[in-house]
Amino acid sequence: MKKILFIMRTAPHNGVQLQEKLDVILTAAAFDQHVTLLFLDDGVFQLKKGQQPESHGLKDTASIFNALEIYDVSDLYTEVESLQERGLRPADLSLSIKEFYRKEISYLMQQYDLIISG
Repeated sequence: MKKILFIMRTAPHNGVQLQEKLDVILTAAAFDQHVTLLFLDDGVFQLKKGQQPESHGLKDTASIFNALEIYDVSDLYTEVESLQERGLRPADLSLSIKEFYRKEISYLMQQYDLIISG
């Protein structure tokens, strides 16, 4: 089993990029790979509560994030500074997430066989 780290960096509703990445994440998890998500930069907005993308004709990705547990994807991490710089707190997010400081992120990344960012 490979340990795969997906780095989520982009805002949630910029076209189909997030939806496509979530499809890859769920596929990897369905094939019994150990999948972890790391939310950095504007990627922290992907988990912000209260989004209504349907009003703009976009898919509600929050429901997909909520399904991650079904696929045994439970390792969700974020960078403290990314949250702070965007005025967010863990309580503002729709899922429980473990926080790391920026200086700890490179150590976290070393724990994985494959890192997918974008």
